[in-house]
Amino acid sequence: MVEMTPITIEGQQFTAVTVKLPKTNFMAVTSDKGYIMCGALDVALFNTNEKLKERGIVAGRALGVRTIEQLIEAPLESVTLEAESLGIKAGMTGKEALLKML
Repeated sequence: MVEMTPITIEGQQFTAVTVKLPKTNFMAVTSDKGYIMCGALDVALFNTNEKLKERGIVAGRALGVRTIEQLIEAPLESVTLEAESLGIKAGMTGKEALLKML
């Protein structure tokens, strides 16, 4: 099952996406500029693969999250180089990162 839900963080609109899979969930929260995601995101691939690097993907990954609420509150374990250029850093919460993606 796939769920798409609008969410508001500090008055700003984002879209939360949850894909319920056997024994796990795939989760992301997105803005027009970038997104945060659960541990399924391969940040290293975005940062090292030349074709993906050229796209300038703004993204961050949080580990050990099981709900959208946890994803928003969790510290990001890693972020893409393009996210770093916006001031998004590993260790900041998903909420902090999303607000920088506006």
